[in-house]
Amino acid sequence: MKKISLRSIASITSAAFLVGVVALSLPAEAAGTVENRYITLTGVGTVSVVPDAVRFNATVSIVGKTNSAALTDASKASSAVRTALKDNGIAVKDIRSASISVYPEYTWTQETGTKITGYRASQTFDVLVRKPSTAGTVIGAVVDAGGDAVQLGGVIPVTLDSAAAAEEARAAAVANAKSKASSYAKLLGTSLGRVISLDELSSPVYSTPYAMTSKVGMASDMAVEVDLGEQDVTVSISVRWVLN
Repeated sequence: MKKISLRSIASITSAAFLVGVVALSLPAEAAGTVENRYITLTGVGTVSVVPDAVRFNATVSIVGKTNSAALTDASKASSAVRTALKDNGIAVKDIRSASISVYPEYTWTQETGTKITGYRASQTFDVLVRKPSTAGTVIGAVVDAGGDAVQLGGVIPVTLDSAAAAEEARAAAVANAKSKASSYAKLLGTSLGRVISLDELSSPVYSTPYAMTSKVGMASDMAVEVDLGEQDVTVSISVRWVLN
């Protein structure tokens, strides 16, 4: 009778064990191949909203004979503007000094060369009007308070309550991506499975407001009228589905 050494038995057992491991690993590898069948599509969602606030800046600018005189006069006019803003419902937190400056002004002629003609003092306010229907009234009050020393600029409708619009834009982006993915899956003779990834390619983007159909103009008393227009909120995403 042929003898089998213990070393041979150990080798056979080890080989059998390795075969078992390979066999057991096959189902896992096979399952992985299903996950490799996927489709990735981008989706874009856009929602139009009417801005719910107005932001503008007002600059008080006065020329005086000296730095001190110019700054004093500009401060008085700025105080009048500040009071007008508060009297028209603008909270202190919504009035921000964007800049304060004093500098000499010059003229030049061939006969006298460069010569200081005075000193200009300026203060610029950045104002947020949370009730857009009152924006025209607030702007008019600022001009009345500051007179010829006031310069206006940067009147921009803005959207403060943007969460709801962003949520709608995300929902529209998902629907857009899913519609395209379903169409491609049908063309390929298959169907969509579960979602395995979703990436937001851009945070909600807010476009510059554009004018609505013009039904507003100057009021009968020639009050300032601010057109809010509409603002687009856009979200872009990328979604990956498993293909069944």
